[in-house]
Amino acid sequence: MRLWKFLLSLFLLLILPPLAQAQAPPEWRDRPELAAIFAEAGLDGAFVLYDVRENKLVGCNRARAEKRYLPASTFKILNSLIGLAVGAVAGVDEALPYGGKPQPIKAWEKDMSLREAIKVSNVPVYQELARRIGLERMRTELAKLDYGNGETGKKVDVFWLEGPLEISAVEQVRFLARLAEGQLPMPPEAQAAVREITLQDQGPGWALHAKTGAAMRRKPGVGWWVGWVEKDGRVYAFALNIDLEDFDRDTPKRLEVGRACLERLGVLEPAE
Repeated sequence: MRLWKFLLSLFLLLILPPLAQAQAPPEWRDRPELAAIFAEAGLDGAFVLYDVRENKLVGCNRARAEKRYLPASTFKILNSLIGLAVGAVAGVDEALPYGGKPQPIKAWEKDMSLREAIKVSNVPVYQELARRIGLERMRTELAKLDYGNGETGKKVDVFWLEGPLEISAVEQVRFLARLAEGQLPMPPEAQAAVREITLQDQGPGWALHAKTGAAMRRKPGVGWWVGWVEKDGRVYAFALNIDLEDFDRDTPKRLEVGRACLERLGVLEPAE
């Protein structure tokens, strides 16, 4: 009996420290040079990069990075994933109806597959997908995935645009890192399909997956650019959000500032 207790104690001594280390919250490292990029662009915002292997967060404006905002069209990543997982859509190439009504963006006035719709951020197509999923299933999946505050309110097709759903930049990168590595509690084929349709750019040894978002329902509005970079076998999830004071002036800056931050951190090479 004493030998058994000794062996059990030894096992716990060996196994618990690694487990504790694996579950430790990521360390935050502030990078003032990233804040300078925002200042030069005249933007109030935050950027965070999650180095999955090192379990470290690197960024600027930590207080803002931990504050929740409307996810806007970055939610299309999760909407796609849930829709595929619950069978609301057969696959990323099944066309969904936009509804036939005039839209603020002409490109949205077309039935589209998720593969097409996510690239032009087609709101009515994704609203149709959300209605097919239904409010109860949406709530269940949000809770399972621990996505932001998990709140949907009573309208299944606007909660990510108008509220009450909110998520922080730090929560975005933790979610996206799990998606990038196929570690979400969702069907592997659904996760793989979403990784496929979020691919934006790639080159030798690297790939960029990303999605923009913008919501002007509140003042100031919020603009997002989120995603991850796969580089040399490693995953770097990132999230940027900014105040949108002027939609036309500020929305193009999301990618400009975001790429500049990724380049400064050595995750992406400067564009030629």
